[in-house]
Amino acid sequence: MHRLCCLWCGIALTLTLQGLISEALDFFQSSDNITASQGQKVALSCYIDSNVTRVAWLNRSSILYAGRDKWSMDTRVSLGAHNELEYSIEISPVDVYDEGLYTCSYQTMDQPHTVQVYLIVQVPAQIVNISSDTTVNEGSNILLLCLAVGRPEPVITWKKVTSKRNYLINDGEYLEITAIKRQDAGDYECVTSNGLSNPDTRKVRITVNYAPVIKDVRNVTVRKGQPAVLRCEALSVPAADFQWYKEEKRLSGGIEGLRIQKDRTRSLLMFFNVSQESYGNYTCLASNKMGVSNASMLLHGGPPSHGVVVAVEIGLWLWLVASSCFVVFRNN
Repeated sequence: MHRLCCLWCGIALTLTLQGLISEALDFFQSSDNITASQGQKVALSCYIDSNVTRVAWLNRSSILYAGRDKWSMDTRVSLGAHNELEYSIEISPVDVYDEGLYTCSYQTMDQPHTVQVYLIVQVPAQIVNISSDTTVNEGSNILLLCLAVGRPEPVITWKKVTSKRNYLINDGEYLEITAIKRQDAGDYECVTSNGLSNPDTRKVRITVNYAPVIKDVRNVTVRKGQPAVLRCEALSVPAADFQWYKEEKRLSGGIEGLRIQKDRTRSLLMFFNVSQESYGNYTCLASNKMGVSNASMLLHGGPPSHGVVVAVEIGLWLWLVASSCFVVFRNN
């Protein structure tokens, strides 16, 4: 019997509140907008007076609070002020699905009234999906994607990251680069903002493969009995593999008095003791999966001026000794 009474009381209160709203159309006050950011606490206030006999907050057709009685099952909703001047509820933390129209319905001197508040929930801009770092061959086309969410709608821009500054290259979610060049390689930054917080940024690195380009090839003049170094440097992505030839014969580091040393971008052909047979034309061949490049250089014995010879000899010997010590140290 007690449960049945409670049920009928609830039904009666619901019908009464809905009746208050429907009967109060002539006494409707224009709605106010309240703006809050996602995750914050927001208070919805209804200003009343001491003559109020009944009061409630509703969200659409659902009753949130009737007087001090909570009808909402949402734990985020709580009663705020409840006095002769103000009746308010609080939502914490507020989320995007809380956005909408809220109605404060109250009755005074047997006259129903409603106050409506429209809650706007804003969300800081955030990047939710972006292209992965990618590697392409020179001359290919590439399309980068950057998706962001937020309320209001975020603005998305793409910037090229350089050592000096970042410069804008495109607005919008997509960045398309056609016939990409090696100079286009590097980091590209997606920036999104809707003015609510600091911009959200993420980067995509583009690697551009291209065939080797040999640079800075020089002939070397050295006297017999002295050390010498032929250098071959190649710019390429991925890094090039090197081969050395004398005339048509391929050279290897196993030849007595000769060593081939390679780092990431260059190869060195080192002579510890130049002989008459050492003189001649040498070819450096640099290759990767994108292509092959070669360059020739002479090792000859026409002596330069005495001062230049001494400087070259001292520099080469110091370099060779340091290199040898480093190899021994690394092996040990």
